[in-house]
Amino acid sequence: MSAVIALVIFVVAFFFIATEKVDKVKVVLIAAAAMAVFGLIPGAEVFFSEHEGIDWRVIFLLLGMMIIVGVIKQTGIFDYLAIWAAKKSRGKPYRLMVLLMLITAVASPFLDNVTTIMLVAPVTVVVCNRLNIPAQPYLIAEVLASNIGGAATLIGDPPNIIIGSRAGLTFGDFLVHMAPIVVVIFAVFVLFTRVLFRKSFRYNPERVASVMALQERRAITDVRLLVRCLIVLGFVVLGFGLHSVLHIDPSVVALIGAGVMVLVSKLDISEVLEEVEWPTLVFFMGLFVMVAGLVHTGVIGTIGEWAINVVGDNFFAAATSLLLGSAVLGAFFDNIPYVATMAPVVEGLVAEAPDPQTGQALWWAFALGADFGGNGTAVAASANVVAIGIAARNGHRISFWQFTKYGMVVTILSTLIAWLYVWLRYFM
Repeated sequence: MSAVIALVIFVVAFFFIATEKVDKVKVVLIAAAAMAVFGLIPGAEVFFSEHEGIDWRVIFLLLGMMIIVGVIKQTGIFDYLAIWAAKKSRGKPYRLMVLLMLITAVASPFLDNVTTIMLVAPVTVVVCNRLNIPAQPYLIAEVLASNIGGAATLIGDPPNIIIGSRAGLTFGDFLVHMAPIVVVIFAVFVLFTRVLFRKSFRYNPERVASVMALQERRAITDVRLLVRCLIVLGFVVLGFGLHSVLHIDPSVVALIGAGVMVLVSKLDISEVLEEVEWPTLVFFMGLFVMVAGLVHTGVIGTIGEWAINVVGDNFFAAATSLLLGSAVLGAFFDNIPYVATMAPVVEGLVAEAPDPQTGQALWWAFALGADFGGNGTAVAASANVVAIGIAARNGHRISFWQFTKYGMVVTILSTLIAWLYVWLRYFM
């Protein structure tokens, strides 16, 4: 009975988030409260449990990077990069989108997709404002590119960190097995955006001419602060790359970087904190509690075990089930708590595999499905929610369905290509 109540609360909340009849932050707070009132979450453990509660690593990673971006913003670097991007693309809409997607996709595997979006989205908003074009298509394309690119490495997408830890997979393993198909899917996606966003491309020759006449170097307002910020950011990026060696979680690296950034900038802390997307952080906390209700009552685990029991000892069918099932479920339940919940189920299935290669194939199918499922809806991945929050803050509102109608198409396309890859590489 408790599982049914938890599922009803989640479905009703998701309906209101999708239809946007009520502010999404209010929805998740009310839904989280309902989960608590009905005793569907593990009590106070919802604040401490890694698998059945709020993932504070995500929250503090976001907080730290929001503070870092808030300080960097004061230097004028985003205006500089926006003018540079506009001039490089000569204001041509598709060329500009490809340039921004390339920057995002190349950075995501090393910075992680959430951090990349926090750095690239403000640039996108500025360049679109200067060219007098809608920012929404470019932001959506960047998020989709970020989720695809982030799948290539251990640290590029939060679900990969969970899978790598559980399966004992290294940074090199992800490069060898995930990066090749990510490159192929991203190339297909870049070509596909020409059709997908064709109605959104708008060219304003007068605004382009005025931007081409600008000198981007004049956009930098504080060179000394910029140098200090870039040095700190460089160490933060290095910390992300070496977190498994240093045994320091990326969220801690982000918080340390934020603290150092505030110290070297000598800015008023209240001014910096104004740049933090507080509604986005609260939304994530409420969403984690909602999903915790599904985890604690066994809804997600039951779905996963049912799917695996159906395939029996047919391991290609199991890989297909993990890939497609993760893409679908990850799109609706947020792929971070979904992966944390399903990882033990996959581990048990891998233990039954006839050889290590087949077992690893199941992990890669699981990772591909969860990563690409992150593009499925507006709340499927952290980067999606962050980008939508930045867009709203800057007057370029992206609705749930505006994002999802593009995300669903890209998820289906990327998942089918990934399925073909798993079949050819591991089971052919």
